[in-house]
Amino acid sequence: MTRRVLLLAHPAGHSLSPAMHEAAFAALGIDASYRAVDVPPEGLERAVAELRDPEVAGANVTVPHKRAVIPWLDGLTEAARRVGAVNTIVPTEAGLIGDNTDAHGFLRGLAELGVDPSGQRCVVLGAGGAARAVAVALLGAGAQVALSNRTEARARELAADLEGIGQVAVLAPGALEQAVRGAHLLVQATSAGMQGVAEGVSPLPPGVVPDDGAVVDLVYRPAETPLLAAARRAGRRTQNGLPMLVHQGALAFERWFGRPAPVEVMRRAALEALSAD
Repeated sequence: MTRRVLLLAHPAGHSLSPAMHEAAFAALGIDASYRAVDVPPEGLERAVAELRDPEVAGANVTVPHKRAVIPWLDGLTEAARRVGAVNTIVPTEAGLIGDNTDAHGFLRGLAELGVDPSGQRCVVLGAGGAARAVAVALLGAGAQVALSNRTEARARELAADLEGIGQVAVLAPGALEQAVRGAHLLVQATSAGMQGVAEGVSPLPPGVVPDDGAVVDLVYRPAETPLLAAARRAGRRTQNGLPMLVHQGALAFERWFGRPAPVEVMRRAALEALSAD
């Protein structure tokens, strides 16, 4: 029986997940397929119900369903509760369990960059779902986190949501530049610089990067955003969003199949799919 894994999205768009997971299945000889499905909001309940089919090995969830899917599940992992969103659904004897591998995937990517966030000053740009996962990851790792968002009220809402995990500062616009320059880690978690959305845009003024720290931009199309280019020219360690994407996918694979994921196979498949765009 060929097992099925689905990605619930709207629109389904051009995701790298099918390429990553199909490559993993082939490498390990797993009889399974991975397909992105366009699920409008009004069809989400039905789509989740269909995951109860024995042929379904699991699912991923992406925008706009990461929070909306929760009422239709039978339980959540602690990671999903902390992030307040689900990106992975695992069928179990207890029913469909919602998990979140984004935060742990982000930390695995940081490890590749040689960054241990414990005790470090970290500035996170953004207040959406990606920023939330990153902040949860950093707080859990013992970092000091400061948020900055174009709409300061949204940053304050996120900071309030995270109070149970750790204390988060919210940066006023006039304090952002100094905080970035003094940061050990800057994480860009908005759409700034993203291909087809805000390409060529940097969320910071020219030349504003940490004086002695690393820069991670969660955008991976293009591979180098204006912010990462500026950080690289300044001699800082940089990373785009591909490692987080690969590692969150690898962790989801491990939840579904109970075996280590072929991370490098998945990374190569993602890079090949990006180069074919």
